[in-house]
Amino acid sequence: MEIERTLFYHIQKELNSEPKALILYGPRQAGKTTLIGQLLAKNNLPSVQLNGDDIRVQELLSRADLDKLKSMVGNHKLLVIDEAQRIENIGLILKLIFNHYKIHILASGSASFDLANKINEPLTGRSTIFTLYPFSYNELPIKSPTISNTERLEEFLRFGMYPKVVNYDSFEEKETHLYDLINNYLYRDILNFENVKKPKKVMDLLTLLALQIGSEVSTAELASHLSMSKISVEKYLDLLEKMFVIVNLRGFSRNLRKEISKTSKYYFVDVGFRNAIIRNFNPLHLRGDAGVLFENFAIIERMKTFHHQRRFANFYFWRTYDQKEIDLIEEKQGQLQAYEFKLKQSDANVKVVKEFTEAYPNSNFQVINQSNFETFLE
Repeated sequence: MEIERTLFYHIQKELNSEPKALILYGPRQAGKTTLIGQLLAKNNLPSVQLNGDDIRVQELLSRADLDKLKSMVGNHKLLVIDEAQRIENIGLILKLIFNHYKIHILASGSASFDLANKINEPLTGRSTIFTLYPFSYNELPIKSPTISNTERLEEFLRFGMYPKVVNYDSFEEKETHLYDLINNYLYRDILNFENVKKPKKVMDLLTLLALQIGSEVSTAELASHLSMSKISVEKYLDLLEKMFVIVNLRGFSRNLRKEISKTSKYYFVDVGFRNAIIRNFNPLHLRGDAGVLFENFAIIERMKTFHHQRRFANFYFWRTYDQKEIDLIEEKQGQLQAYEFKLKQSDANVKVVKEFTEAYPNSNFQVINQSNFETFLE
Protein backbone atom coordinates (compact mmCIF):
# COMPACT_ATOMS: atom_id res chain seq x y z
CA MET A 1 0.00 0.00 0.00
CA GLU A 2 1.53 3.30 -1.11
CA ILE A 3 0.73 6.20 1.16
CA GLU A 4 1.26 9.78 0.04
CA ARG A 5 3.26 11.56 2.70
CA THR A 6 2.21 14.91 4.13
CA LEU A 7 5.55 16.45 3.18
CA PHE A 8 4.80 15.66 -0.47
CA TYR A 9 2.62 18.76 -0.79
CA HIS A 10 5.15 21.08 0.84
CA ILE A 11 8.04 19.85 -1.32
CA GLN A 12 5.87 19.92 -4.45
CA LYS A 13 4.99 23.53 -3.69
CA GLU A 14 8.70 24.37 -3.56
CA LEU A 15 9.32 22.58 -6.85
CA ASN A 16 6.60 24.70 -8.47
CA SER A 17 8.32 27.93 -7.42
CA GLU A 18 11.74 29.46 -8.07
CA PRO A 19 14.70 27.02 -8.09
CA LYS A 20 16.05 26.22 -4.65
CA ALA A 21 18.04 23.50 -2.91
CA LEU A 22 15.67 21.27 -0.93
CA ILE A 23 17.31 19.18 1.79
CA LEU A 24 15.43 16.09 2.97
CA TYR A 25 16.62 14.57 6.24
CA GLY A 26 15.29 11.53 8.02
CA PRO A 27 16.16 8.18 9.54
CA ARG A 28 16.99 5.24 7.34
CA GLN A 29 13.97 3.31 6.08
CA ALA A 30 11.61 6.22 6.85
CA GLY A 31 10.61 6.43 3.18
CA LYS A 32 12.82 9.19 1.72
CA THR A 33 13.55 7.29 -1.51
CA THR A 34 9.87 6.40 -1.90
CA LEU A 35 8.85 10.02 -1.37
CA ILE A 36 11.37 11.19 -3.96
CA GLY A 37 9.96 8.61 -6.37
CA GLN A 38 6.43 9.91 -5.78
CA LEU A 39 7.59 13.46 -6.46
CA LEU A 40 9.32 12.46 -9.67
CA ALA A 41 6.31 10.45 -10.85
CA LYS A 42 3.96 13.43 -10.45
CA ASN A 43 6.34 16.11 -11.62
CA ASN A 44 6.96 17.31 -15.14
CA LEU A 45 10.46 18.63 -14.47
CA PRO A 46 13.12 16.82 -16.54
CA SER A 47 15.40 15.34 -13.90
CA VAL A 48 18.71 13.58 -13.38
CA GLN A 49 18.92 11.16 -10.45
CA LEU A 50 22.13 10.22 -8.62
CA ASN A 51 22.94 8.11 -5.58
CA GLY A 52 25.71 9.17 -3.22
CA ASP A 53 26.48 5.54 -2.37
CA ASP A 54 27.70 5.04 -5.97
CA ILE A 55 31.49 5.44 -6.14
CA ARG A 56 31.29 6.84 -9.67
CA VAL A 57 28.86 9.51 -8.50
CA GLN A 58 31.18 10.33 -5.60
CA GLU A 59 34.09 10.77 -8.03
CA LEU A 60 32.04 12.86 -10.44
CA LEU A 61 30.70 15.25 -7.81
CA SER A 62 33.71 15.48 -5.52
CA ARG A 63 35.61 17.72 -7.95
CA ALA A 64 34.56 21.20 -9.02
CA ASP A 65 34.88 20.47 -12.74
CA LEU A 66 32.37 22.73 -14.51
CA ASP A 67 32.61 20.91 -17.84
CA LYS A 68 31.73 17.56 -16.28
CA LEU A 69 29.02 19.12 -14.18
CA LYS A 70 27.55 20.80 -17.25
CA SER A 71 27.46 17.52 -19.17
CA MET A 72 25.72 15.89 -16.22
CA VAL A 73 23.11 18.62 -15.73
CA GLY A 74 22.42 19.14 -19.43
CA ASN A 75 18.92 20.54 -19.96
CA HIS A 76 17.49 19.01 -16.81
CA LYS A 77 15.52 21.20 -14.44
CA LEU A 78 15.86 19.01 -11.33
CA LEU A 79 18.91 17.34 -9.79
CA VAL A 80 18.14 14.59 -7.26
CA ILE A 81 20.89 13.15 -5.06
CA ASP A 82 20.02 10.41 -2.59
CA GLU A 83 22.46 9.80 0.32
CA ALA A 84 24.13 13.10 -0.49
CA GLN A 85 26.19 13.08 2.71
CA ARG A 86 28.45 10.41 1.18
CA ILE A 87 29.87 12.90 -1.31
CA GLU A 88 32.90 14.93 -0.31
CA ASN A 89 32.46 18.72 -0.54
CA ILE A 90 28.82 18.21 -1.58
CA GLY A 91 27.78 21.65 -0.31
CA LEU A 92 30.31 23.50 -2.44
CA ILE A 93 29.48 21.36 -5.48
CA LEU A 94 25.76 22.03 -5.14
CA LYS A 95 26.46 25.74 -4.71
CA LEU A 96 28.50 25.68 -7.93
CA ILE A 97 25.74 23.83 -9.82
CA PHE A 98 23.04 26.12 -8.44
CA ASN A 99 24.93 29.32 -9.23
CA HIS A 100 25.71 28.31 -12.82
CA TYR A 101 22.56 26.48 -13.87
CA LYS A 102 19.78 27.70 -11.53
CA ILE A 103 18.03 24.33 -11.33
CA HIS A 104 16.02 22.72 -8.57
CA ILE A 105 18.09 20.48 -6.30
CA LEU A 106 16.66 17.79 -4.03
CA ALA A 107 19.29 16.21 -1.77
CA SER A 108 18.51 13.60 0.87
CA GLY A 109 20.46 12.05 3.72
CA SER A 110 19.96 9.93 6.82
CA ALA A 111 22.36 11.78 9.14
CA SER A 112 21.42 15.41 9.66
CA PHE A 113 24.76 16.65 10.96
CA ASP A 114 26.73 15.29 8.01
CA LEU A 115 24.40 16.80 5.46
CA ALA A 116 23.96 20.02 7.43
CA ASN A 117 27.66 20.60 7.87
CA LYS A 118 28.34 20.00 4.20
CA ILE A 119 25.39 21.85 2.66
CA ASN A 120 23.88 24.51 4.89
CA GLU A 121 26.68 27.05 4.99
CA PRO A 122 27.43 27.13 1.23
CA LEU A 123 23.69 27.39 0.42
CA THR A 124 22.64 29.82 3.14
CA GLY A 125 19.42 31.56 2.11
CA ARG A 126 18.93 29.31 -0.90
CA SER A 127 17.83 26.08 0.73
CA THR A 128 14.79 24.71 2.56
CA ILE A 129 15.05 21.85 5.04
CA PHE A 130 12.49 19.07 5.54
CA THR A 131 12.62 16.08 7.89
CA LEU A 132 10.79 12.89 6.96
CA TYR A 133 10.01 10.75 9.99
CA PRO A 134 8.46 7.28 9.95
CA PHE A 135 4.73 7.41 9.23
CA SER A 136 2.70 9.70 11.45
CA TYR A 137 -0.59 8.59 12.99
CA ASN A 138 -2.52 11.04 10.81
CA GLU A 139 -0.95 9.78 7.59
CA LEU A 140 -2.33 6.27 7.98
CA PRO A 141 -5.86 5.35 6.94
CA ILE A 142 -7.73 2.86 9.10
CA LYS A 143 -7.50 -0.48 7.28
CA SER A 144 -10.87 -1.84 8.26
CA PRO A 145 -14.00 -0.68 10.09
CA THR A 146 -13.55 -3.70 12.36
CA ILE A 147 -10.32 -2.29 13.81
CA SER A 148 -10.97 0.04 16.72
CA ASN A 149 -8.80 3.05 17.49
CA THR A 150 -7.69 1.28 20.68
CA GLU A 151 -6.49 -1.79 18.75
CA ARG A 152 -4.80 0.41 16.17
CA LEU A 153 -3.01 2.42 18.85
CA GLU A 154 -1.82 -0.72 20.65
CA GLU A 155 -0.21 -2.04 17.47
CA PHE A 156 1.61 1.25 16.94
CA LEU A 157 2.80 1.28 20.56
CA ARG A 158 4.23 -2.22 20.15
CA PHE A 159 5.72 -2.05 16.66
CA GLY A 160 6.04 1.62 15.79
CA MET A 161 5.52 3.45 12.52
CA TYR A 162 8.29 2.57 10.10
CA PRO A 163 6.70 2.18 6.63
CA LYS A 164 7.68 -1.47 6.10
CA VAL A 165 6.62 -2.37 9.62
CA VAL A 166 3.20 -0.78 9.10
CA ASN A 167 2.73 -2.58 5.78
CA TYR A 168 3.70 -6.03 7.07
CA ASP A 169 0.71 -8.13 8.11
CA SER A 170 2.32 -10.51 10.59
CA PHE A 171 3.85 -9.55 13.91
CA GLU A 172 6.82 -11.80 13.13
CA GLU A 173 7.63 -9.81 9.98
CA LYS A 174 7.37 -6.56 11.91
CA GLU A 175 9.76 -7.78 14.60
CA THR A 176 12.25 -9.13 12.05
CA HIS A 177 12.40 -5.82 10.19
CA LEU A 178 12.94 -3.83 13.39
CA TYR A 179 15.78 -6.11 14.47
CA ASP A 180 17.25 -5.72 11.00
CA LEU A 181 17.14 -1.94 11.36
CA ILE A 182 19.20 -2.19 14.53
CA ASN A 183 21.65 -4.93 13.60
CA ASN A 184 22.38 -3.78 10.07
CA TYR A 185 21.46 -0.18 9.30
CA LEU A 186 22.04 1.44 12.69
CA TYR A 187 25.22 -0.46 13.55
CA ARG A 188 26.65 0.13 10.09
CA ASP A 189 25.88 3.84 10.25
CA ILE A 190 27.56 4.11 13.64
CA LEU A 191 30.68 2.43 12.25
CA ASN A 192 30.79 4.99 9.42
CA PHE A 193 31.58 7.80 11.82
CA GLU A 194 35.29 8.10 12.46
CA ASN A 195 34.89 9.56 15.93
CA VAL A 196 33.00 6.50 17.21
CA LYS A 197 35.67 4.19 18.56
CA LYS A 198 33.39 1.88 20.52
CA PRO A 199 30.16 1.22 18.61
CA LYS A 200 29.08 -1.46 21.10
CA LYS A 201 29.08 1.24 23.80
CA VAL A 202 26.63 3.24 21.69
CA MET A 203 24.31 0.24 21.57
CA ASP A 204 24.66 -0.24 25.33
CA LEU A 205 23.82 3.46 25.77
CA LEU A 206 20.68 3.01 23.68
CA THR A 207 19.60 0.12 25.88
CA LEU A 208 19.96 2.26 29.00
CA LEU A 209 17.95 5.05 27.38
CA ALA A 210 15.26 2.57 26.29
CA LEU A 211 14.80 1.55 29.91
CA GLN A 212 14.55 5.18 31.08
CA ILE A 213 12.03 6.79 28.70
CA GLY A 214 9.86 9.20 30.61
CA SER A 215 12.53 9.65 33.29
CA GLU A 216 15.22 12.25 33.67
CA VAL A 217 18.61 11.11 32.45
CA SER A 218 21.90 11.84 34.18
CA THR A 219 24.88 11.74 31.82
CA ALA A 220 27.12 11.16 34.84
CA GLU A 221 25.14 8.05 35.80
CA LEU A 222 25.14 6.82 32.21
CA ALA A 223 28.91 7.32 32.06
CA SER A 224 29.33 5.35 35.29
CA HIS A 225 27.18 2.45 34.04
CA LEU A 226 29.07 2.32 30.74
CA SER A 227 32.56 2.88 32.21
CA MET A 228 33.00 5.85 29.88
CA SER A 229 33.76 9.53 30.31
CA LYS A 230 30.86 11.94 30.59
CA ILE A 231 32.19 13.78 27.52
CA SER A 232 32.03 10.58 25.44
CA VAL A 233 28.46 9.87 26.58
CA GLU A 234 27.40 13.41 25.65
CA LYS A 235 29.06 13.01 22.25
CA TYR A 236 27.23 9.74 21.59
CA LEU A 237 23.90 11.20 22.72
CA ASP A 238 24.40 14.03 20.26
CA LEU A 239 25.26 11.53 17.54
CA LEU A 240 22.09 9.50 18.17
CA GLU A 241 19.96 12.65 18.02
CA LYS A 242 21.46 13.63 14.70
CA MET A 243 20.90 10.13 13.35
CA PHE A 244 17.17 10.52 14.18
CA VAL A 245 17.15 7.74 16.77
CA ILE A 246 16.29 9.83 19.85
CA VAL A 247 15.07 13.32 20.72
CA ASN A 248 16.06 15.36 23.75
CA LEU A 249 13.56 17.24 25.94
CA ARG A 250 15.06 19.79 28.31
CA GLY A 251 13.52 21.00 31.55
CA PHE A 252 11.38 24.15 31.36
CA SER A 253 11.98 27.00 33.79
CA ARG A 254 11.11 30.69 33.76
CA ASN A 255 9.87 31.70 37.19
CA LEU A 256 10.56 29.35 40.05
CA ARG A 257 13.89 28.69 41.71
CA LYS A 258 12.78 25.19 42.53
CA GLU A 259 12.19 24.27 38.88
CA ILE A 260 14.65 21.84 37.31
CA SER A 261 15.98 23.09 33.99
CA LYS A 262 19.41 21.55 33.42
CA THR A 263 18.44 17.91 33.00
CA SER A 264 17.08 16.00 30.02
CA LYS A 265 14.64 13.32 29.06
CA TYR A 266 15.24 11.25 25.95
CA TYR A 267 12.49 9.78 23.82
CA PHE A 268 12.78 7.46 20.82
CA VAL A 269 11.75 8.72 17.38
CA ASP A 270 10.05 5.34 16.90
CA VAL A 271 8.70 3.28 19.82
CA GLY A 272 8.88 0.05 17.80
CA PHE A 273 12.60 0.65 17.39
CA ARG A 274 12.81 1.20 21.16
CA ASN A 275 10.98 -2.06 21.86
CA ALA A 276 13.38 -3.89 19.56
CA ILE A 277 16.31 -2.50 21.55
CA ILE A 278 14.99 -4.16 24.72
CA ARG A 279 13.51 -7.12 22.79
CA ASN A 280 10.01 -6.70 24.15
CA PHE A 281 7.00 -6.67 21.82
CA ASN A 282 4.52 -8.03 24.37
CA PRO A 283 0.89 -6.85 24.33
CA LEU A 284 0.27 -3.81 26.51
CA HIS A 285 -1.62 -5.69 29.23
CA LEU A 286 1.48 -7.84 29.85
CA ARG A 287 3.98 -5.03 30.29
CA GLY A 288 4.78 -2.46 32.91
CA ASP A 289 5.93 0.26 30.54
CA ALA A 290 2.68 0.81 28.61
CA GLY A 291 2.19 4.25 30.14
CA VAL A 292 5.62 5.59 29.22
CA LEU A 293 5.30 4.04 25.76
CA PHE A 294 2.15 6.09 25.24
CA GLU A 295 3.92 9.19 26.57
CA ASN A 296 6.84 8.65 24.15
CA PHE A 297 4.50 7.98 21.23
CA ALA A 298 2.28 11.00 21.92
CA ILE A 299 5.17 13.44 22.25
CA ILE A 300 6.79 12.30 19.01
CA GLU A 301 3.49 12.35 17.14
CA ARG A 302 2.88 15.91 18.35
CA MET A 303 6.29 16.92 17.02
CA LYS A 304 5.52 15.26 13.68
CA THR A 305 2.22 17.15 13.47
CA PHE A 306 3.95 20.47 13.97
CA HIS A 307 6.65 19.65 11.45
CA HIS A 308 4.20 18.47 8.79
CA GLN A 309 2.08 21.59 9.20
CA ARG A 310 5.20 23.79 9.12
CA ARG A 311 4.36 25.11 12.58
CA PHE A 312 7.08 25.88 15.09
CA ALA A 313 7.24 25.45 18.85
CA ASN A 314 9.69 24.68 21.62
CA PHE A 315 9.11 21.47 23.58
CA TYR A 316 10.09 20.83 27.21
CA PHE A 317 9.11 18.86 30.30
CA TRP A 318 8.51 20.49 33.70
CA ARG A 319 9.55 19.29 37.11
CA THR A 320 10.26 20.84 40.49
CA TYR A 321 12.73 19.69 43.11
CA ASP A 322 9.82 18.45 45.23
CA GLN A 323 8.83 16.02 42.44
CA LYS A 324 5.90 17.87 40.85
CA GLU A 325 6.01 17.08 37.15
CA ILE A 326 4.25 17.67 33.80
CA ASP A 327 5.14 15.53 30.79
CA LEU A 328 5.17 18.12 28.00
CA ILE A 329 5.32 21.91 27.84
CA GLU A 330 4.71 23.41 24.42
CA GLU A 331 5.84 27.00 23.96
CA LYS A 332 4.74 28.88 20.85
CA GLN A 333 4.25 32.59 20.24
CA GLY A 334 4.55 33.37 23.92
CA GLN A 335 1.81 30.90 24.91
CA LEU A 336 2.31 27.78 27.03
CA GLN A 337 0.34 24.56 26.61
CA ALA A 338 0.94 21.85 29.21
CA TYR A 339 0.09 18.16 28.66
CA GLU A 340 0.01 15.09 30.83
CA PHE A 341 -0.24 11.69 29.09
CA LYS A 342 -2.27 8.83 30.54
CA LEU A 343 -2.91 5.71 28.46
CA LYS A 344 -6.04 5.02 30.46
CA GLN A 345 -8.57 7.61 31.58
CA SER A 346 -7.18 9.42 34.59
CA ASP A 347 -7.45 12.77 36.33
CA ALA A 348 -4.45 15.04 36.61
CA ASN A 349 -2.79 15.85 39.91
CA VAL A 350 -4.70 19.00 40.91
CA LYS A 351 -1.84 20.35 43.04
CA VAL A 352 0.65 20.03 40.18
CA VAL A 353 -1.67 21.73 37.70
CA LYS A 354 -2.48 24.54 40.13
CA GLU A 355 1.18 25.23 40.89
CA PHE A 356 2.10 25.39 37.20
CA THR A 357 -0.83 27.53 36.06
CA GLU A 358 -0.36 29.94 38.97
CA ALA A 359 3.31 30.32 38.09
CA TYR A 360 2.44 30.74 34.39
CA PRO A 361 -0.94 32.50 34.01
CA ASN A 362 -0.65 32.42 30.20
CA SER A 363 -0.76 28.62 30.19
CA ASN A 364 -3.38 25.94 29.58
CA PHE A 365 -3.37 22.34 30.80
CA GLN A 366 -4.84 19.16 29.33
CA VAL A 367 -4.71 15.43 30.05
CA ILE A 368 -4.28 13.33 26.89
CA ASN A 369 -5.50 9.72 26.78
CA GLN A 370 -6.86 7.29 24.21
CA SER A 371 -10.22 9.06 23.98
CA ASN A 372 -8.87 12.48 22.95
CA PHE A 373 -5.55 11.45 21.38
CA GLU A 374 -6.66 12.04 17.78
CA THR A 375 -7.93 15.54 18.63
CA PHE A 376 -4.56 16.24 20.25
CA LEU A 377 -2.87 15.60 16.88
CA GLU A 378 -5.09 17.90 14.81
